[in-house]
Amino acid sequence: MSVDEPLEYLFSYGTLQHPDVQLDTFGRLVESEDDVLPGYTVDYAEIEDTRVVDLSGLSVHPIVRETGNPLDKVVGKALLVTADELDASDEYEVALYRRIAVVLASGRSAWVYVAA
Repeated sequence: MSVDEPLEYLFSYGTLQHPDVQLDTFGRLVESEDDVLPGYTVDYAEIEDTRVVDLSGLSVHPIVRETGNPLDKVVGKALLVTADELDASDEYEVALYRRIAVVLASGRSAWVYVAA
């Protein structure tokens, strides 16, 4: 990562917070800050991609769905990543997820993976 490369926030509520997953996906441990995604709730999905299961150590991963209710919220981390690292996270996530732009409780604009 070059010093002048622009960074973006990627909100993680699951396995992208795990050090082993970050090292494999991004090649480094990424800086992160606690944050909250309002208007969503956590569900769980069975993961069939053996690479992802082996890396995360989990066959069931959290997945968020929009509720539109401001009282619903998902607690997680805002990861600071580069555009290349965002592409790498797209490769890590399975077809059950799609990446969208959201605004977190902190006011930060971020990407998040939601139910496809």
